Amino acid sequence: MTDQGAHDADTAGAERLSTREAAALLGVKPETVYAYVSRGQLSSVRAPGGRGSTFDADEVRALARRSGRREAVPPTGGADLVFRTGITLIDHDRYYYRGVDVGELARSHSYEEVAEWLWTGELRPGVRFTAPEQALAAARRAVAALPAHSGTTDRLRVSVIAASAADPLRFDLSPVSVIGAARGLVPTLVGALRPAAGPPGGTVPGGTVPQGTGIAGPEHGGTDEGAAGYGGTGPGIAACLWPALTARAADAASLAVLDTALTLLIDHDLAASTLAVRVAASAHAHPYAVVSAGLGVLEGPLHGAASGLAHRMLREVLERGGAAPVVADHLRAGRRVPGLGHRLYGGEDPRARVLFGLLEEVPEAAAPLAAARDVVSTAARHTPLHANVDLALAVLSVSAGMPAEAGETVFAVARTAGWIAHALEEYAERPLRLRPRGQYTGPRPPQALPRPAGPGRA
Repeated sequence: MTDQGAHDADTAGAERLSTREAAALLGVKPETVYAYVSRGQLSSVRAPGGRGSTFDADEVRALARRSGRREAVPPTGGADLVFRTGITLIDHDRYYYRGVDVGELARSHSYEEVAEWLWTGELRPGVRFTAPEQALAAARRAVAALPAHSGTTDRLRVSVIAASAADPLRFDLSPVSVIGAARGLVPTLVGALRPAAGPPGGTVPGGTVPQGTGIAGPEHGGTDEGAAGYGGTGPGIAACLWPALTARAADAASLAVLDTALTLLIDHDLAASTLAVRVAASAHAHPYAVVSAGLGVLEGPLHGAASGLAHRMLREVLERGGAAPVVADHLRAGRRVPGLGHRLYGGEDPRARVLFGLLEEVPEAAAPLAAARDVVSTAARHTPLHANVDLALAVLSVSAGMPAEAGETVFAVARTAGWIAHALEEYAERPLRLRPRGQYTGPRPPQALPRPAGPGRA
C-alpha cells in the first residue's frame, strides 16, 4: 500500500471537510486555511481526483475553539496578529467590559468588585483583596532600599519583583492560582507605596492605614477569608491608595472619583502595555512577570505617563490665568497639547466624560475643571478636539494636591487587574503563538570578519 493509501485508510472513518467548509467553520477566507496548513496549525489531505484538499473536522473545530478569530490572518508572518479577547469592546465612542457599559459599571461597583468579576465571571459585592504578609513585607523592604528620588513606577516595579520572590507558587498557571496571586498582588503594590507626607500611615474612612494599606492578613486585623486573597472588611483599594497620592484628607466624593477612575482604567483593549503582557503570557511567564512587562511599557510618556504632562499643563493654566498662552506655547514649541484626542474615539473619551461628571461634585475640583474645559475650547477652535482620560486624571490630581505622577500611579494599579485578565486569556491559547518574523535589512552575507579597533586605526 502506498503512503497516500495508508493515510487514506487511517482517515477513512474521520469526518472530512472541504476547503470552503473549513473556511466557513473558522470564519476566514479559503486562502487563510492554507496559511494555517503552511504554519503547521492544520493538516490536509489531497482530495480524490487531485482537486483541492480535505481537512479533519475535529482538527478544524479545535483550531476554531483556540483561535476564535473571524478575520483573515496574513500568511507571511507566522504570528497571530488578531487577538481573541472577551474583555473589552470599543465601539461607537463607547466601551464595554464583557458587553457591559463601563461607565455604568464603574458608577455601580467598586474596583475590586469589577476586577473579581472580570477574572472569575462572578460579581462579589463588597469584596476586598488582601496583601499576603510575606509579600507585603518583602515589597516594603525592597522599596525602602530605593533612592529617595525614586518615582512611584520604580517602587511598583520593585514591589512586583519582591512579591514574586515571596510566592513559591508563582509558576502555577492554573486559573485558580493566577487569580489568587492577583488578589494579593494589587493590595501589595498599594501597601508598599510610601505615604505622600507625614508619619507612616494615613487616615481614611475606617481608621489608620499602616504604611499606605489597610488590607492585611488576620494578624493585622483582616479576616481568615481575607488571608486567602479576598473577603476582608477593611477599606478598599481606592481608600488605601489615597494616602500614597496626597497628604490631604480624603472625602467621600473624592474617593468616589478615584475608585471610579481605577475601574475605568482596568482595561482598554490592546494598548501597548497590554500587548507586552500578552506576549509575556504567551511564553508562559508567571503573572508577576506578566505585570512587570506591562509596567515597563506603561512608563513611557505616550502611555501611562501622559497624565503627568496634562497635570503640569493644568497647573500652568491656573498660574497664568487662562489656557490661551499655554496652548500657544505648546504649539509654538511643536508639542501636542496634552490631554486631548484619542485614536479610538471620534468624540470625547467616555472615561473622561464619566470622571468630569463626578468631579463636578468635588468643590476643590472647580478651578482645575474650568481650566481643563478652557484648554479644550481653546485648542479646538479650528480643529475638533476632545478631552481624554489623561486630562480628567490631571483634574483629579491637581484638585487633590497630588504630584504630577499620581495619574501614572492610578493607571498602573488599575491596569494590573486588566493585565491579569489578559494573561488568563493568553494562557489558554497556543503557547508562543506571538512570534513575528523579522525582515532582515542588514548587509547580505558573506561579509568579511570585522577588524578590531585599536591605536592608530581610523
